[in-house]
Amino acid sequence: MAFRSSELFRCRSSLFFATFLSIRNLPKIATTIANTRSQCIDKGGLRGKRSFRNAIMAPRKKLQGVDDELQKLLDANMDGVATRRRAREAFKNIQLGVDHILFKTPSDGLKMEETYEVNSRGLSIFSKSWIPETVRPKAMVCYCHGYGDTCTFFFEGIARKLALSGYGVFSMDYPGFGLSEGLHGFIPNFDRIVDDVIEHYSKVKENPAYSALPSFLFGQSLGGAVALKVHLKQPRSWSGAVLVAPMCKIADDMVPPWALAQVLIGVSKFLPKYKLVPQKDLAEAAFRDLKYRELTAYNVIAYKHKPRLQTAVEMLKTTQEIERRLKEISLPLLILHGEADIVTDPSVSKLLYEKASSSDKKIKLYKDAYHSLLEGEPDEVILEVFDDIISWLDERCK
Repeated sequence: MAFRSSELFRCRSSLFFATFLSIRNLPKIATTIANTRSQCIDKGGLRGKRSFRNAIMAPRKKLQGVDDELQKLLDANMDGVATRRRAREAFKNIQLGVDHILFKTPSDGLKMEETYEVNSRGLSIFSKSWIPETVRPKAMVCYCHGYGDTCTFFFEGIARKLALSGYGVFSMDYPGFGLSEGLHGFIPNFDRIVDDVIEHYSKVKENPAYSALPSFLFGQSLGGAVALKVHLKQPRSWSGAVLVAPMCKIADDMVPPWALAQVLIGVSKFLPKYKLVPQKDLAEAAFRDLKYRELTAYNVIAYKHKPRLQTAVEMLKTTQEIERRLKEISLPLLILHGEADIVTDPSVSKLLYEKASSSDKKIKLYKDAYHSLLEGEPDEVILEVFDDIISWLDERCK
C-alpha cells in the first residue's frame, strides 16, 4: 500500500503521525543501521559503541554565548539521566536569564522545592513545587507536561505566575523525560506513565497541608492525554482540568490505514527504542513568535531527536483509547487551543468539548495562535491565556 510523504506532510500533523512515513522505508533504514553499526564496531570496544550512538543522533545547535565546556555538556548523549541532570545544573541560571516574559515573573513570596524520590517501580522521579508563602493556597494545580518536555524550563515561569495568583503548583518529570530516570524519550507503556503520575500526585494530595484543598489537573499537549487518562482512572478524585492544546484524538485526515498501523506496531516489537520516526521542526510548528522560537534551544534537556518507535505506537494507542472514551470525561473542563495549531488539531478539542459529559465545560480558541499558547505566542496572547486560566480557576475556588 503506497502513499506519498508530500501529501502526508501537507495534512495537519502531530509529531508522531509522521511515524507512518517510515514504514515503507524500513528495509532501507534497517540496512543503514546495520551498515553504520558494522562500520563503528570495526573501531572496536567502547569507542565503537560511542561512534554508532553518535552516528544516529541528531546534531545539537550551538548556543550563542555558551563556552566550549558547556557546549560539551549539550553535545553529550542525553539518553541517561545523569547527563541530563548535569546539563540542567550547569544551565539553570542561564535558562532563568533568557529574555522571555515567563522569566520576568519574580519568585519573591514563593516557597520552591525540588525533590528526587524513588517510586514504586524503583525509578528516581524529579518533582518541583511552588507554594505561596504568605497565604493559604486556593487550590492545588498538578501539572502534566508535553512530549519531550520537562517541568524545569518554560514551566518554571508558568508555575510562578500561577503560584503568585494564589495556587499551590506541583509538577513532575515522567520517567525517561527531563530529570527523571529512564531512557530519554522512551515510553514503553503509556499507562505506566499515567500510573506514575497518579502515584506521585496522590502522595502530594495526602499531605495534611493540602488534603482539604480543591485539586486541578493541568495538561499541555501530550500532557492533556495524560491528564485525561488520570481522570478516567480516578473519575471522582479531581476538581477539574485545564487542557492547553491537548493531544486527545487523531484528526480524521491523519488516521493511518489499518494495515500500516499493524506493520508499525509489529516493527516496534523488534526495534522499540530506535529513533526511526521522521518529524518536522517542532519549534517552528509550535512557536509563532520568532524571538521565542529561538529560545527553545535553551531547553537543553528536552528530547529533540526523532521519536522512538514504541513511543510513537504508545501515543497512537492512547489517542485511540481516549477517542473511544470521550463521553466518559465528566470533570469540569477548560479547553484552550490555538486556531492555527498544526501540532494538535483544534477541531479535536472541539470534539472533546462536544462529547465530554461534563456539565461544567468551556472551550476557547485563539485566533492565529499556534500550539505553544503559554510559551510561543506574542506577549499579549500569553497574558490573555494566563488571565483565562486564572479566572476559570478562581471561579471554581470561591
